[in-house]
Amino acid sequence: MSTRNYDPISILTDWMAESSSAVFFGGAGVSTASGIPDFRSAAGLYAAQQATGRPPEYLLSHDCLMDEPDEFFAFHRTNLVHPEAKPNRAHIALAELESSGHLAAVITQNIDGLHQAAGSKTVFELHGSVERNFCMGRAHHEFSLNEIPDEPVVPRCPDCGAIIRPDVVLYGEGLDTATVDASIEAIQHADLLIVGGTSLNVYPAAGLLQYYPGRRLALINLSATPMDSRADLVIHEPVDEILGSVSDRVRIAR
Repeated sequence: MSTRNYDPISILTDWMAESSSAVFFGGAGVSTASGIPDFRSAAGLYAAQQATGRPPEYLLSHDCLMDEPDEFFAFHRTNLVHPEAKPNRAHIALAELESSGHLAAVITQNIDGLHQAAGSKTVFELHGSVERNFCMGRAHHEFSLNEIPDEPVVPRCPDCGAIIRPDVVLYGEGLDTATVDASIEAIQHADLLIVGGTSLNVYPAAGLLQYYPGRRLALINLSATPMDSRADLVIHEPVDEILGSVSDRVRIAR
């Protein structure tokens, strides 16, 4: 039964307070309050296409990395690396809900590492993270984002000379199987699934929702999604505000 005609924050708070294995599935909208634009915003990647004259799907692809690494890294550093960004209320609320025993896992399509920065422990990063980097040589030496120099534009391993690439899923690459399997397992065992800050148009990530067997599916997104009609609760409000309010109410009720 749909609960659209009732106070959505109260309903979601009650569900979360009763939950011991909730899962949050999030997208770009979770990080916009931290100053990181989503793909289609005025400052997003598709707007950047007008400046470069080339589609972001190519500039952030495996082909571009291999064929034009200068172009790849220039675009990657300008548009995907945001060292100034800090966790917002959504990230902090999810970490609090995990710490209090209500949230089992965060599954994110974002690559900014802000969930971990906020204190979340169980985070499945479907598309990887800019915080992790590795060289493309045989040894696969690992580097943190802080260890990658600004120059040269194409970073190279000091040990083997191979290109150091970000540990993110590029266009033309598949998702990490172990991360997908762990995400599916978390969703299958969830007693509440909250989907926030995502249009659910990016596959195969969005397809993971089909594995949720439960009845409490909540969607939080500014615009409508293809899953709205199947959800038990739909909230078209900023995800940081909603999650922040829910976490505050759950904490007060304890």
